[in-house]
Formats: sequence, C-alpha cells, structure tokens
Amino acid sequence: MHVTNISEAKANLSALIEKVVAGEEVIIGKAGKPVAKLVRYERGAEPRRPGALKGKIKIAKDFDELPDDIAEAFGMTTP
Repeated sequence: MHVTNISEAKANLSALIEKVVAGEEVIIGKAGKPVAKLVRYERGAEPRRPGALKGKIKIAKDFDELPDDIAEAFGMTTP
C-alpha cells in the first residue's frame, strides 16, 4: 500500500494510477489523515435484462401441487 498526500498525488497522478493498475492500493491523506483510497476498478456484472431467459426455462404444470403425503401432514386434502 502506498501512502501520499494531496500535493504529491496531484504532481504524480499518472505514476499513482500505474501503481493502482498493477494492483497496489494508494491512500491519499490530508493533514496527515487518510481521506481517499485509489483502488483498481473492477467491472461489475452485466445488468439483468427483463425477459432474457424467456423460453429457456420450463416449469412443470404440477409445479405448485403438493404431494398427497405432504398435504395430509398439514391437514389438507388434495383436489
């Protein structure tokens, strides 16, 4: 981890970015206290699209029907 102050960060931003690209974290301080951290950007997952799985998932017609033994265990009768 590299620690620097704001003045040095302004003067050496390109070099600090290279450190971050190489995987190092850079802490920037003001008046001797850390105020910011430069870290490598990690791309997040692709946003989900409504309907992207349409036609790819099959749900059985009896998906939500309870088996007789479970229905009986809960005091229910099956139609």
